[in-house]
Amino acid sequence: MNALLSVSDKTGIVDFARALHALGIKLISTGGTAKLLAEQGLPVTEVAEVTAFPEMLDGRVKTLHPKVHGGLLARRAVPEHMAALKTHGIDTIDLLVVNLYPFEATVAKPGCTLEDAIENIDIGGPAMVRSAAKNWKDVGVLTDASQYAGVLAELKAAGKLTDKTRFALSVAAFNRISQYDGAISDYLSRLDFDETQDGPGYVPPAQLFAGQANGRFIKLQDLRYGENPHQQAAFYRDLYPAPGSLVTATQLQGKELSYNNIADADAAWECVKSFDVPACVIVKHANPCGVAVGTDALSAYGKAFQTDPTSAFGGIIALNVPLDEAAAQQISKQFVEVLMAPAFTPEALAVFKAKANVRLLQIDLPATAGASRAGGTSAWDQGRNAVDIKRIGSGLLMQTADNHEITLADLKVVSKIQPTPQQLQDLLFAWKVAKYVKSNAIVFCKDGMTMGVGAGQMSRLDSARIASIKAQHAGLSLAGTAVASDAFFPFRDGLDVVVDAGATSVIQPGGSMRDPEVIAAADERGVAMVLTGVRHFRH
Repeated sequence: MNALLSVSDKTGIVDFARALHALGIKLISTGGTAKLLAEQGLPVTEVAEVTAFPEMLDGRVKTLHPKVHGGLLARRAVPEHMAALKTHGIDTIDLLVVNLYPFEATVAKPGCTLEDAIENIDIGGPAMVRSAAKNWKDVGVLTDASQYAGVLAELKAAGKLTDKTRFALSVAAFNRISQYDGAISDYLSRLDFDETQDGPGYVPPAQLFAGQANGRFIKLQDLRYGENPHQQAAFYRDLYPAPGSLVTATQLQGKELSYNNIADADAAWECVKSFDVPACVIVKHANPCGVAVGTDALSAYGKAFQTDPTSAFGGIIALNVPLDEAAAQQISKQFVEVLMAPAFTPEALAVFKAKANVRLLQIDLPATAGASRAGGTSAWDQGRNAVDIKRIGSGLLMQTADNHEITLADLKVVSKIQPTPQQLQDLLFAWKVAKYVKSNAIVFCKDGMTMGVGAGQMSRLDSARIASIKAQHAGLSLAGTAVASDAFFPFRDGLDVVVDAGATSVIQPGGSMRDPEVIAAADERGVAMVLTGVRHFRH
C-alpha cells in the first residue's frame, strides 16, 4: 500500500506517518512535508522521484503528473486500467493525505495583498483530492488532521478501510474543495480591481457583497419537522459562525430542539446579548413579550415575566448572566420551552434536573456583547452579526445587520418639555427593545422593564392598542411610561393613543412629512419627544 502525504498544516502528520510506516505502508511526499518526515527519520520517497520530473515554477507544478493522478484514478477492478499502469510504470496510490494552502486564513489578515491571496490558491492539492475522492472505492482521502485517528484505528484493526469509511472521506473531501473554491470566489468577486495599481503590494478595495454569493453551511441536525408537522426541516450553521451566536450553543439537557424553538431562541438570544447589564428576554412566536434589566438574573427575570405572564407560558427565556439557584427556582415555576444563559451553576442545573424536558442551552457571550459587531471575510462568512440573509422565491435578499446603537448624544429633543434623566434612560431601553420587535412595533417601558408590547400589526395604531391591552391584562399601569415606536408616526393619532394610555415620553425616528404636526401634538399633550433619525423595521 502506498500513501502520498502533502500537507500545508502539519499538525499531527509526523505521528500519523510514523504509524503508517509501522503498518508497512510506503510513504511518498512533497516539498516541506517530505523534508519534515525525513528529519524525523522516516523513509520517504519524494514525488519528484516518482514522476522523474522536478518541482518547477516555484512549486506551482509538482504533483500535476500522470504518475500521480494515474495512481489515484486507476480503478483496481478494471483490468484495462491496471494494464495501463503497468505499461507506464505507475504504482497505485491507496491513501492520500492533503490539506490545502491556507487561503482563507491569508485573506482574513488585514492588509492582505492580491499577490499573497493568489499565491495561496492551491492547484495541485485540490486536483489530487478530487482524483482520490472520485475514485473512493479504491483510495482513502484525508483532508483534515481530525480524520487521522479514526483511519489509523481501522487500518490497524482490519488492514484496510471499509467502503463506508472511504465514501465518508470522499464526501468530506468534496465538501472541503467546495468550501475552498467558494472562499476564493467570494474573495475575488468582491474586489474592485484597478490595473493601474496592480503590483506586489497592491491591496484592492473590496465590496461588502460579492458578485457571487457562495453559501457554505454545515448541517448540525435533522429536525423532527419544520414550522408545521407536515414540513421537513434541518438545522445548519455557517461554516465560520460568529462568536456567541446560537449555533455555538451547548445543549445541557432537554428534548431535541424544534424548528420553532431554534427560531425563537435566536430572537431571544440576539436581543439579550445586546445589553451590557444583567438582562432577561422572554420570547414567544419570535417577539419579545417581556424584557427587563436588573441587578441579577432573578430580578431581571421577575420584571420580564411581569410584563406578560400569559404569553410567557411556553416561551423562550434568555439571560445574559449566569443562571444561579435563586433564578432557577423562580423560572422553574413556569412552563418554559428553552432556557439560555452564558453559564449555569451546579445548583441551577440541579433545579432543572427534575424537569428533564426543559432545553437548557449554554452559550458563551461574544467579547463585543452589547456593542456593534462585525467580522469574517464575506457576506456569507460574516454571520448574523454582520449580514442578514432572507430567502425569497429563487433568490436571496442580503443586508448588513441592524446593529445600529444610539446613545444620549444621538437623541434630538423636539418637544417643548425636556425629558428627565430617568425618562431618557427609559427611552433608550424602550428603543433597544423595539429593535427586536416585529414591525409595526410599539413598546411601553418604565424603570428598566417592558410594560406593554405591541408587535407585528399592519397598523401602528393597533400595535399601540394591543400594547395597552396587554399591560392592562398584566395588571400594570402605563402611567408615566416611555414609549418607543420603531418607525415614525405618520399621523398624530398614534401618539394620542399612547398618551391616552399613560405615556409621558416618546422616542421615535422622525422623518415623516407630518413631523411638525406630531411634534405639535406632543406639546399639546404635554409629553417629551425625542427623535433618533434611525428606524428599526423588523419583518
